[in-house]
Amino acid sequence: MTSAVYHAFSQKEAKEFDVQHMGAQRAEAFVRAFLRRSMPRMSQQALEDHLQRKAVVLEYFTHRKQKEKRKKSKGLSAKQRRELRLFDIKPEQQRYSLFLPLHELWKQYIRDLCNGLKPDTQPQMIQAKLLKADLHGAIVSVTKSKCPSYVGVTGILLQETKHVFKIITKEDRLKVIPKQNCVFTVEIDGFISYIYGSKFQLRSSERSAKKFKAKGTIDL
Repeated sequence: MTSAVYHAFSQKEAKEFDVQHMGAQRAEAFVRAFLRRSMPRMSQQALEDHLQRKAVVLEYFTHRKQKEKRKKSKGLSAKQRRELRLFDIKPEQQRYSLFLPLHELWKQYIRDLCNGLKPDTQPQMIQAKLLKADLHGAIVSVTKSKCPSYVGVTGILLQETKHVFKIITKEDRLKVIPKQNCVFTVEIDGFISYIYGSKFQLRSSERSAKKFKAKGTIDL
């Protein structure tokens, strides 16, 4: 192996090339270490056999760093949100006057959505738009219900879930009204739209993609 791969510099050659002269043992140790670094996947015996049979181009092997998989941050589950009470409205915030600006924003939103509410606008078009619109900020009234205590409740809609409306009344009372077995009305600029809660049990994000079918009569 020594004669095939390298030979020691003589003192004359070392002086000519300005190389520090190394002893034979140190030179051989250096070459072996260099070969181990350049061809790290082979044993010493296999390396010597390989070098004696053919020429080898030595390359520098770099260790590939494994890419760390980024873990997607998971949002809070519904149970965790309930435990943290993230959507609870604090008692000091349950004031009707506090949400009047929200109602004004909602009215402007509906006017833009309906391209302006003009007297000659078709009520069916407004009804279809409202069924898919975001109702947070609308003034909602309960006109019919199998529970008589709900009838007449009117206020600004603060929260909508799949099954209930949370409404703040003018008396600064937060009412939780189930959609099931209730009929609601939404009024804007003289147009009144009816919402049958039993057919409206969807989240607001799901309603935007749902196709509502017109029906002649709907039971509570």
